[in-house]
Amino acid sequence: MNHIGSDNELPGYTPRAGSSVAPRHALAPGSERTISLEDSKGHKWLFLSVTSRAPTSESWPVFCAGDLILGNVTLEVLKSESSKAIVVTVTASTTLIGQEEQKFLVIEKDLWTPAMALPDGSVVPRLEKGHYSWPFEIALPNETEVLDRKEKKSFPLPPSFTERASPAYINYKITITIKRNALRVNQTLTTDFVYIPITKPELPSPMFQKACQENIPFIGPEGDSEGWYILPPVTVTGTLFGAKRGNVDFNLALAKPLSYARGSAMPLWLTFTGTDEQALDLLANDQAIHIFLMRSLATGSDATNDQAGKRTGSFVNIMARAVFWPARDGSTIGKRVLQGEVSLKKTLKQSVIFPRFSVRYHLEVHPFEAVGFVHEPHVSGPLLTQPVNVTSFNATGIVMRPFAPPKYAEEIENFNNNVGVLENGNQRFYHHGGYGAT
Repeated sequence: MNHIGSDNELPGYTPRAGSSVAPRHALAPGSERTISLEDSKGHKWLFLSVTSRAPTSESWPVFCAGDLILGNVTLEVLKSESSKAIVVTVTASTTLIGQEEQKFLVIEKDLWTPAMALPDGSVVPRLEKGHYSWPFEIALPNETEVLDRKEKKSFPLPPSFTERASPAYINYKITITIKRNALRVNQTLTTDFVYIPITKPELPSPMFQKACQENIPFIGPEGDSEGWYILPPVTVTGTLFGAKRGNVDFNLALAKPLSYARGSAMPLWLTFTGTDEQALDLLANDQAIHIFLMRSLATGSDATNDQAGKRTGSFVNIMARAVFWPARDGSTIGKRVLQGEVSLKKTLKQSVIFPRFSVRYHLEVHPFEAVGFVHEPHVSGPLLTQPVNVTSFNATGIVMRPFAPPKYAEEIENFNNNVGVLENGNQRFYHHGGYGAT
């Protein structure tokens, strides 16, 4: 699937209040894709051309919310023929593996019928031998009405979604249909296209904005309380080198708002406190800390339910690992402070909640793994979880750039390359709140 990577490629977007159609955008430079249909002798007689944001003509067309679908249909008629109509249709559907697709959007537009004028103004009952061309434009709505748990509701159009071995897909298509008269089969020409909703985080705190704009390090929660969401403290208890028990408290803070654009970084701040200096040094170490960005893909009738335990099935993946390094002037006796981040790859799918299909993200703090330290009592699940949102574009004028030192940036790259979670099918399947391996 194509990816649109830069916020600069897109004009500013502000949904119009009370409108079900997204405001129209002039297309950024892109490409034109043309496909065709041949007869039994190899003669190309039906052509569909679509202009879009796609980087090359070989790629599927790409449209963002607010774009007009602009296209052209060309027909080469070799001999006079009767047809009922020439129709362009835009459809969108969800497909769960093993089930029939369910369409949630159908827009149909007649390009020609015997009662309609041709582009040159003439009205003909049948198409004679010759060359015919029909330009068209279709405005995608901003929302669609879908049945969700036995109730019709309005939802924003979801993004296209396709992955190898995925349990569900969201597909968008443009189809040209030549409707024939009785006893003759209709003929169709179809192309898939990629749809990208425009979602952006709200602006961060003024101090975060300054840091982003001037490319300077972020200020931690103690100096910018408005800019951070601080999770409740967690006490970690364990045995050190089999000889003594030690307690350490930690606080995890995430940059506000809790939405982050793919291709950017998620700033984190981790503070450890305690009376045992040895325990602090063991746990306040990047190698001991295991904080992951998780993605939950839910399918089925309960996909829109925000309560995880009530969703009938979720496929959960590790998408990224957080890295940490010592914060400047933050550590003292009884206290260790680390700055960190999660690198969000450009290829991440944005968050979406839609009937029969949802993509959600959350951070998980897993038990610490340090030589000489053993959790007591044993910890089997995450110590902490926090939902977050992944958007398609950055906040206007703001890019959360990565600040990880080179050593840690290399660690991120190695993790992304070696784990290959989706490619290797490393999914956990959650069912009615429990979990096991698929």
